[in-house]
Amino acid sequence: MEQKLIQEEINEIRRVLNKLGMPGFKLTDGDKVRIYNEVSAMLYKFVSIKHPVLNVQLVERDNVLNNDFNPNKVAPPEYKLLKHSILTDGVTMPVVVGSPDLSGYVEIIDGYHRSKLVREHTEIADSLKNYIPVVAIERKKEERISASVRHNMARGAHQVELTANLVIKLKGARWSDEKIGTELGMDPDEVLRMQQLTGLAEAFADRKYSKAWE
Repeated sequence: MEQKLIQEEINEIRRVLNKLGMPGFKLTDGDKVRIYNEVSAMLYKFVSIKHPVLNVQLVERDNVLNNDFNPNKVAPPEYKLLKHSILTDGVTMPVVVGSPDLSGYVEIIDGYHRSKLVREHTEIADSLKNYIPVVAIERKKEERISASVRHNMARGAHQVELTANLVIKLKGARWSDEKIGTELGMDPDEVLRMQQLTGLAEAFADRKYSKAWE
């Protein structure tokens, strides 16, 4: 009996959505996106599985802002392959962003190159109706930096020099060596090595590390 009631409720939801899609409602793309975003957020709350990927939202492409700390660069052949992948299979991974600001803008944490293709490639932009699928995570500025590094390093795609510069930024945000190591998955020697690459190792001369990495 319980399963029958659940199916009836599912059918009712389906009827509502079908009704909204009928020509008489004359919904704009913006209206449909608003409904999608609201339903996605409600289902995310309903299912009670707290992973951002379960709450994909569609954001106007002009409201998705680049960051100034992404340590990942894609070579032309890989970028061309990414474009081909999206044209062939569609967007299969949402862009990771921070929480919206008061004006509704979001800053990219991971997925810059996917968002760039949506902005610059007319066929891709048109297929998404100028929206970018995103998932948001609540992070402060310095936490967004470390999240970006983690995403890139987990894929094995990051540039050492840029990552080293980000370590310095995190130090400027008063992060301890221990916190940087924990958040970026580095041991103390690696944290020191990143600092040495920037030429600022003297700033950490009071720290004692082994030289096992040499």
